[in-house]
Amino acid sequence: MKKYAAELVGTFWLVLGGCGSAVLAAAFPELGIGLLGVSLAFGLTVLTMAYAIGHISGCHLNPAVSVGLWAGGRFETKELAPYIVAQVVGAVIAGGVLYLIATGKAGFDVVASGFASNGFGEHSPGGYSMTAALVSEIVMTAIFLVVILGATDKKAYAGGAPVAIGLCLTLIHLISIPVTNTSVNPARSTGVAVYVGGWAIAQLWLFWVAPILGAVIGAGIYKFIGSDDPVPEKELAEAQEMG
Repeated sequence: MKKYAAELVGTFWLVLGGCGSAVLAAAFPELGIGLLGVSLAFGLTVLTMAYAIGHISGCHLNPAVSVGLWAGGRFETKELAPYIVAQVVGAVIAGGVLYLIATGKAGFDVVASGFASNGFGEHSPGGYSMTAALVSEIVMTAIFLVVILGATDKKAYAGGAPVAIGLCLTLIHLISIPVTNTSVNPARSTGVAVYVGGWAIAQLWLFWVAPILGAVIGAGIYKFIGSDDPVPEKELAEAQEMG
């Protein structure tokens, strides 16, 4: 259960830190964090949690990452559902905490603010279409998985993975916040969408389908170009028990 608790706590921090920076800090131009600040916040949540819980659960924090690692032969099938449940629960709890904090300011309207929800069309920050959003989320998540699988390859520099993965997520946000507010993570999208309701729930399907599809594509790309072979599930189980 420690692995699932770690995923819950880690995803909680990702949503609170990343979405919190967008809802609480980026809403005030005089604070100056803007697009760069929000992008860094998401990257820093992953970087810090990778060092904190990477040795416990692998620090997925994202259903698409779990699926991508499974598709890449790095994760056991039996662990997929529990990890995803833990990630979504952590994200929804974080959304609730963020809601309590944000509504402490007089006049705050969770629906009008968008509450850092992901969207397309009229709900895209830059007015991008559903097709553009779909392509963006698929491509960004695919590259994210290539970086994750490459940085954690047994032949890669040990200890450098958290930095590479955190910086990759920062870059992804710098590119795609104008398109969809950046998801690449179905749990992150769900964690705030449930509090907005309406359009955010109606468009949530894309932010499950596209990241998961992108993760599988990314796993396929790395399996083609990468150096390590899939690890048998027996060995994975033994490694997780030792960890």
